[in-house]
Amino acid sequence: MIPGSQPRRTILQAGLGGFASLSMADLLMLRAQAATSSPVARKEEKTAVILVWLRGGASHLETFDPKPLAPSEFRGPFSPIDTNVPGIQICELLPRLSKIADKYSILRSIAHTGGGHPAGSLQVLAGDSDPQDKLIPVLPDWMSIASYLRRDSIGGLPNYIAVNPVDNYDNFTIAGPTYLGAGYRPFSVVGDLSNPKFEVPNIGMAPENLDRLQKRMALKSGFDRLRSDLDVAGTMSAINSFEGQALGLLTSPEAGAAFDLSKEPQEIRDRYGMNAWGQQCLMARRLVEAGVEIVTTEFDGPLCGRVANWDDHAVNHHVFDANQYRAPFFDQAVSALIEDICARGLDQRVLVVVAGEFGRTPRISYVASSGGGVASAAAGTVQPGRDHWPRANSMLFAGGGIATGQVIGATDARGEDPIDRRVEPGDFLATIYKHLHIDYANVAIQNFTGRPVPILNSGRPIPELTRGV
Repeated sequence: MIPGSQPRRTILQAGLGGFASLSMADLLMLRAQAATSSPVARKEEKTAVILVWLRGGASHLETFDPKPLAPSEFRGPFSPIDTNVPGIQICELLPRLSKIADKYSILRSIAHTGGGHPAGSLQVLAGDSDPQDKLIPVLPDWMSIASYLRRDSIGGLPNYIAVNPVDNYDNFTIAGPTYLGAGYRPFSVVGDLSNPKFEVPNIGMAPENLDRLQKRMALKSGFDRLRSDLDVAGTMSAINSFEGQALGLLTSPEAGAAFDLSKEPQEIRDRYGMNAWGQQCLMARRLVEAGVEIVTTEFDGPLCGRVANWDDHAVNHHVFDANQYRAPFFDQAVSALIEDICARGLDQRVLVVVAGEFGRTPRISYVASSGGGVASAAAGTVQPGRDHWPRANSMLFAGGGIATGQVIGATDARGEDPIDRRVEPGDFLATIYKHLHIDYANVAIQNFTGRPVPILNSGRPIPELTRGV
């Protein structure tokens, strides 16, 4: 949470409470203020990014960088399989992705110094080079910065939406807008989208209720009292932002349609997988198709195994059982998203990124399990695991008009360190910003003290993943 700010849920409740008294004049004024109070990134085309975040850090050896010739204490039980691109192999646990390797690129050589989940996440998502964990970030993440610089609404939709948000790791905040202000947090969709009873709250409105809403919007007095009563730094601007979002989301039929997965043919929903991850990816595709520019979705929860994330220490999971358990859900959801983006002609403007905060230790560790459950033996049973490894990791990129069917960089024979084309988080962030037409080299934003802070301290776009570099 930002120091001195209200929790987002509290702000939303207050904002939606005052929403009934928001007049159209107020709304137009707030939109005008937003348009003049933040710099705007020039958009040569309506580009967008979907981030699939693997909270906890997936093993690069069990996904996109298998090491079949490594010694037994490193390589694990799974074999690599050929893809449809000659010379590219990935782990056998990902057969669907192996058939569409011509539609994505693999980066195998990203590395940094953040060995803890918070520090690793902040390095990748915000470019904070500090190797120490922090309870809250000091720099805004790239998603919030992009939302700030490209602030638009499309048919009532916010330009930054999180479908199962990337926000926390235990009691650590791993992403957020920090000094940009609470109004630049994403509109969040939470819950299991595969549940037949799932609904996104505060989206769409029955026609019979619109007349009542319009009359109530004219009653400014309640909102004026709310404005004068709340005199906490940052709170009022956050409420203003959420009020505007609430109005658009409640009254826009386009917004209601974008969030309505029932409008998809059942065969499409089945292709993604009728589970949380599959439907999260389908929702992400619907949102970028509707014009949303930044969509994040986090893969965690029951589909990960006992501890609900990718943190496959032996105390948490049997690392190989865990990857074998979750791989079919991951493989199906991500391959469907990539194929769908391409089939719908979105692959030039929408960049799909699959990433986590770091890889896992190439050397297998053996420790007693702390508890039994999915992908974990009974408490006290010694089982294999892989620990945190920021020195090497893999990412997947698709769409965005990039050259596909390629592998960028390489790690050594054990998967311990990059030996070709080492890439750092600043390079990753510069790549994202370039796709979004954001001037990463020259834009600075004032922090809490009024000092301009560059949005990127170091890094250049990865040439193989950008156009016109």
